[in-house]
Amino acid sequence: MINQINKYNIKIPTNVSVIYSKKKRTLTFSGPLETKSLTLKLKIFIDKTKKIISISPITFSKISNTEKKNIKTLRNTTAAQIKHILIESSILSYQKLKINGVGYRAFFDETFDQKLLTLKLGYSHLIYIRTVKNLSINCFTKTKLCIFGNSYNNVSQLSALIRSNKTPEPYKGKGILYENENIELKEGKKI
Repeated sequence: MINQINKYNIKIPTNVSVIYSKKKRTLTFSGPLETKSLTLKLKIFIDKTKKIISISPITFSKISNTEKKNIKTLRNTTAAQIKHILIESSILSYQKLKINGVGYRAFFDETFDQKLLTLKLGYSHLIYIRTVKNLSINCFTKTKLCIFGNSYNNVSQLSALIRSNKTPEPYKGKGILYENENIELKEGKKI
């Protein structure tokens, strides 16, 4: 039961300030990186001395009995959204990719001032990926990339888009892998 209570109590970091508007039903977080807001469906309580946000199972409007069954899932979703916004407003998210394969390379096209990532992945053509405004891509070497930005969702979406161009194959392990990803290689045909 203690874990259940702690699940809905979220501690606010010292470098993030929180503003709660009951009329507009919004919760605004301003951290060192950016300011984000969240519209709420459930009521919350903020303890200013302990710096804790508590999510209650009480909704802002009256609901039917069938919707009361979904309050637990709504409460979990609200807790997860608040945790994500707290992290995004105070910490940069990043994802590292490595490219395995003979002749597989990643580099920036210099005519576009590092806004166009060029991938050479063994196809007969080059693959071009335009970088998003909020995200930055660094090429440490020709086979190692790092994508970083404020939004975890945008970082993971761009890294998945880059990875989808050449997913690692199970026989030789050639393709684009995440930083700590290991692939179990299959045995080839035996003659």
